[in-house]
Amino acid sequence: MTIQRVHVIGSGLIGSSLGLALSRRGVHVTLEDISSTNAALARDLGAGALSEPLDTPDVVVAATPPDVTAGIVAGALDRWPSAVVTDVASVKGSIVRALEQRGGGSGDLRRYCGSHPMAGRERSGAIAARADLFEGRPWVVTPTDATAADALATVQELARLVGSAVTVLDPASHDAAVAAVSHVPQVVASLAAARLRDLPEEAVGLAGQGLRDVTRIAASDPGLWTQILAANPRAVRDELKAFSGDLEAVIGALGQLGDGDDAPGARGILATTIANGNAGHARIPGKHGAAPTQYGVVRVLIPDEPGQLGRLFQDVGDTGTNIEEFIIDHGLGGQFGVGEVFVVPAAAEGLAEALQRKGWTLHA
Repeated sequence: MTIQRVHVIGSGLIGSSLGLALSRRGVHVTLEDISSTNAALARDLGAGALSEPLDTPDVVVAATPPDVTAGIVAGALDRWPSAVVTDVASVKGSIVRALEQRGGGSGDLRRYCGSHPMAGRERSGAIAARADLFEGRPWVVTPTDATAADALATVQELARLVGSAVTVLDPASHDAAVAAVSHVPQVVASLAAARLRDLPEEAVGLAGQGLRDVTRIAASDPGLWTQILAANPRAVRDELKAFSGDLEAVIGALGQLGDGDDAPGARGILATTIANGNAGHARIPGKHGAAPTQYGVVRVLIPDEPGQLGRLFQDVGDTGTNIEEFIIDHGLGGQFGVGEVFVVPAAAEGLAEALQRKGWTLHA
């Protein structure tokens, strides 16, 4: 089928971004939210219309917090008896169990197929929405044994319409996977950032890009993440217990070294921990979901002045080199930043030479 009408319930970051993305592709999107102000803002930003769908929508999307999603899905199944209904919550097992417990009150579960776009931002609400939020990102579709084949195909089409790469998992496998790749990293980032609360200012002032990378997602919404963690407790607990075992091994090794003796085996534990991290990091998908790629890095000193970053990008573009990734780190007390320009390895040396000829200072 071709999706022409989508009704989105919930106008936060994901719901509004979905509305923006679908509207750009010519899909008629209507919006609904418990807050009329939130819905009106999403409309004003171009995410869709506020009116109730004149006809039955092809798809209804529940873009609501996890603790109310099951009820929203059940209501949508009843309100639109021929529509396919999906949700975009980051947990699935608890929603499926709640729908199954509702039985006949939840409409026809053959028309329900859960899903989860693996995309987001630290900011929340419609004001943070982006039409390109889902492009190149994984979108997990989680059919149950009751899901009809056409409902599965429709939700897959929805995900592809907004540029996502579709993966199909059963709800339990999904919850175990996101516990490892999303939920536990959030907890670890929050714990690491929490250690900064009482750190002296001069110590915090030494923070570099490494700390920013590790703690970036610690700025996430506490209320939403409490719901997410509470809805996936077993899988998150199991991952954290394994993490705790690895951490205890490191603590034990450091304790042996701190005692001042030779500490046989302690250094091996530390080295193995870092090496295992290297191996795990190397498995993270690369650009556009492709296999991981090792890039060459050209580090450039960028004056902290208007127009300098744009000038750098222009100069890189003039060489015919594509920037694969870019990171900027501002030096402590210096009016400059160090820009890391990631390019394919074969282009790194030539780019470095070209930038030097254009007057840029490189950082070793």
